[in-house]
Amino acid sequence: MIHRYRYGGENIVIDVPSGSIHLVDDLAYRLLANDDYHLVTDEIRQDFSAEQIDQAIGELDELKESGLLHSVDQTKQIVDRFPKRSDIKAICLHVAHDCNLRCDYCFASSGDYQGSRELMSLETGQKALKFLCQHSGQRYQLEVDFFGGEPLMNWPVVKQLVAYGRQLEPIYHKKFRFTLTTNGLLLDDEIEDFLHREMSNVVLSIDGRKPTNDRVRKTLNNKSSYDIIVPKFQRFIKGRGDKQYYVRGTFTAHELAFSQDVEHLHQLGFKELSMEPVVAKPGEPYALTEEHLPRLLQEYERLAQTMLEAYNTDDEFRFFHFEIDLAGGPCAVKKAGGCGAGIEYLAITPSGELYPCHQFVGDEQFLLGDLDQGIIYPERRNRFNHLSVFDKPDCQNCWSKYYCSGGCHANAFNFNADLTVPYRLACELERKRVELAIYLAIKKMEVDRATQVS
Repeated sequence: MIHRYRYGGENIVIDVPSGSIHLVDDLAYRLLANDDYHLVTDEIRQDFSAEQIDQAIGELDELKESGLLHSVDQTKQIVDRFPKRSDIKAICLHVAHDCNLRCDYCFASSGDYQGSRELMSLETGQKALKFLCQHSGQRYQLEVDFFGGEPLMNWPVVKQLVAYGRQLEPIYHKKFRFTLTTNGLLLDDEIEDFLHREMSNVVLSIDGRKPTNDRVRKTLNNKSSYDIIVPKFQRFIKGRGDKQYYVRGTFTAHELAFSQDVEHLHQLGFKELSMEPVVAKPGEPYALTEEHLPRLLQEYERLAQTMLEAYNTDDEFRFFHFEIDLAGGPCAVKKAGGCGAGIEYLAITPSGELYPCHQFVGDEQFLLGDLDQGIIYPERRNRFNHLSVFDKPDCQNCWSKYYCSGGCHANAFNFNADLTVPYRLACELERKRVELAIYLAIKKMEVDRATQVS
């Protein structure tokens, strides 16, 4: 399988199984419209000489013989040879089922996950860290994301759990990579210093321009959350040094011009950015629908152009969905198997319940067990071991399946009541993001080569 597209004056061809990317001329691009590019149309014969056509076909043949074009897809055979995953490598630790914002679109019902507002106890958190160590097999690097709700509402426990994790490391021969996601309202000097010291990554939540942000990210007393968090976030990244952070927003039907919100965040001084489409049922006033799709695709194009113009200058910034590694990338098992929810990754609630991921928390049909008894519904967990791209019919003929790995399981279930049926709108957005990410990578390489020559 190949995918070809034209963008920004370039003819780009992707060999799906191998991941090879080719820039081709117009003749080769038109020949590749047929799976059998030896079948030359009359239109092509009218536009090109026989010598040009023969040369182009010969070059395409060389690529095919090298396994770089129309290659045989052996991914499934490789995946089938590997044992199914069972070791846990990461947990989403819900230290707070409470929040000091009341965001309209919150999937967690303003932090309580359709339940009661509660904070995780130190004892439960310690059980969770020990559980991860004991169920991680030979894995050395383990990941723990402090999540909510708003995790800073349970700050003393967060600090104590990090210290406890460091105590466990030599005992279990493990290394914890701690991360935290916050709305920033409670950030202060002491918290910032600790996060810089102990957190490998910190995700800072803000939706962009003040009107965009404040329309949906509301404080309890209806004050502007933007005015509170922007100076805190700016101060935070100044002290962050070279440690990882992301400023992450959500765009909704209220404001489709999300590229302007990304650019606004960049103008505020943030260099590591992400902007995610809201996930909401069609009846919600802020929900995205397929009617919005043309505009959203244009917004991604606009953002890509802005990034290209800023590349290799002081204004350069990164956008999460345009990050792509053309030289390496994940192994076959990872690119086909997806995020690892329910298997390598679990969400743990304040009461110690285990769920496949944070978006399934509160849905009893996805409850896997608890910290005291472990996995008590193995058949539910095993279901997630059979959700690769090869288990999803809609993915079979999709060229981007090895970039998205089948998409988000929670979105599939929430929109289609079926873990094996991807959320179509998300698929359309992902395909556009991948095309633009590849285009940007190509153009950046051209800039780099020109810089080296000069």
